[in-house]
Amino acid sequence: MLDNNTPTYGNRNKFEIFKKSDMLKGDVANDSHINTTVHIGTHIDMPYHFYENGQTIDAYNADFWIFKKPLILEILQGEFIIKQKLIEKLQLVDDEGFDILIVKTGLCNKRESKDYWESNYGFHPDIYNIISGKFKNIRVLGFDSISVSSFQERMLGREAHKSFLNPNNPILLLEDMDLNNITEKTKFKEIIIAPMRIRNCDGLPCTVFGKLDD
Repeated sequence: MLDNNTPTYGNRNKFEIFKKSDMLKGDVANDSHINTTVHIGTHIDMPYHFYENGQTIDAYNADFWIFKKPLILEILQGEFIIKQKLIEKLQLVDDEGFDILIVKTGLCNKRESKDYWESNYGFHPDIYNIISGKFKNIRVLGFDSISVSSFQERMLGREAHKSFLNPNNPILLLEDMDLNNITEKTKFKEIIIAPMRIRNCDGLPCTVFGKLDD
């Protein structure tokens, strides 16, 4: 849930909520307004985030957000940039038509500390080449870090954003996931991403539903 304690990248933005009408002040009803970046909480980065000609929500039909073949991987990460450990894991996996990749680093355990937004893991741009080259159906990369860009390696993070969000063949980024109760052994038969449908927007807060295999 979003509130004024929700962490953001570099802790530069804060979620604000205020009432324009307030029953406690004699108004007929409560009417709350919010002020926030769209890159907050669990959210999708759209290609328009880094490309002026990049896709927004308008380019994707509703069935795009339904995934029948999730691949979940766990890595024990030490360095700020995720690269070799994930590549080695991906090389051991045969493609079974996977359509979403979710990577758990364990960073979600630190979401309440400043390490989550100040010392987060990021993904090397080369990861995109591995995924797109071997797993042709994967269209979203999800993970439990606040951004694909490590706050300690922001220049490399920009390149990672550009690689994954390339409008010619994008893999959308599902950032800031809570994966505390998820492991590689968790068997999903379906994952549904439900983004806010904001036209012409570069990012979309969303809720993610997972249907467990019986």
